Amino acid sequence: MAGASHSEKLFVGKFEPSNLLQIIVIALAGLGTIGTGIGIYMNPERGWAGYLMAFFFFSCLALGGLFFAVINHIANAGWSVTVRRFAESMTAFLPMILIGGLVLMLGVKHLYPWTDPEVLEKFPMVAAKTAYLNVPFMILRIVVFAVGVFLFARAIVGNSLKQDKDGSEEHTKKNVGLSVAYCLFFAIFFSLFTVDLLMSLLPTWYSTIFGIYGFSGMFQSSMAFLILLMLYVRRSGFISGYLNIEHIHDVAKYMKGFTIFWAYIAFSQFMLIWYANIPEETEFYLMRSQNGWTQLSLVLLIGRFVIPFLALLPRGWKRNPAHLAIVSVWILMMQFLDIYWLVFPNFNHNHLAFGLYEILPMAAFAGIFLLMVGRFLRQNSLVPLKDPRLNEALNHHVTY
Repeated sequence: MAGASHSEKLFVGKFEPSNLLQIIVIALAGLGTIGTGIGIYMNPERGWAGYLMAFFFFSCLALGGLFFAVINHIANAGWSVTVRRFAESMTAFLPMILIGGLVLMLGVKHLYPWTDPEVLEKFPMVAAKTAYLNVPFMILRIVVFAVGVFLFARAIVGNSLKQDKDGSEEHTKKNVGLSVAYCLFFAIFFSLFTVDLLMSLLPTWYSTIFGIYGFSGMFQSSMAFLILLMLYVRRSGFISGYLNIEHIHDVAKYMKGFTIFWAYIAFSQFMLIWYANIPEETEFYLMRSQNGWTQLSLVLLIGRFVIPFLALLPRGWKRNPAHLAIVSVWILMMQFLDIYWLVFPNFNHNHLAFGLYEILPMAAFAGIFLLMVGRFLRQNSLVPLKDPRLNEALNHHVTY
């Protein structure tokens, strides 16, 4: 990479979204929450399934924001300094993993067959897993994961914000060590989080790479949201000069890379299960290859890999804001479709169904997520102005 000067005037303003946008976000949160509650009351099984999908979707966005920050701390990636604050803003939702996870446990008997004594009696294989698959231990795992992630985020993001005040390079050094420790914690507990919430919906089935599958979708979709957030802030005039197309291009390369990685993991999981042809493993794919689910599986393959891969292949397209916005929205839609594909067949594999039970929880969590991200950005500087690597970020120029 070579240094390059940018003629764009340096400016950092306050994050002040329009009143209309704030009203829309508040309405999403309020009406979505009320609608979700009504849906759970009217149809507990489908209502809780919709809640689970939305909870996991937005938890992934927040976790992806923190993961982006920590890997760039570890790599000492100076180019990402002016991008980092927007990734950090996504971590504002992390406390909701604990709150939302505990709320989810209220519907555990409507979601997870292994809580039913009759299922344990009928399937010895499931009964053999009760040392792990039991409600108290599941609650403990969620609490440990949620609290651990929150404490790491508070320390890492806290150091970043402290540096805004005193400019000490010690905060940067501390974050390197904390980021390494977090990656070790995250690798273990995010896998368990994904297995607990999604894989255990079908307790007779298992995949040894399911956690990695969840991770690939998590990071791909979080990069899509990060790009949309950066484009919005830049277009709205809240920031100038500090965030340019070079930075957006690099985040787009992350998004493209994890598009390929998702396809690699998805194919590996399918190929190994298909080749072994063991009944308790093939059950998962058999449920998704009949009664309309075959078509959705093909849509997911094409929509989550083929389309974004081709759309992000040319260099120029990764530097086109309008094009990137469309691709990012598409990837977020495919992430939701993927989670729907993982969750819903466990409750009704005879036919597809989509409606307010799935839409309202997404609206509720979207409103809450955007409110928390917006609050973080209003309270803090949009750029870490006293980071010692700021000049490297300002002179960042992508040559490939």
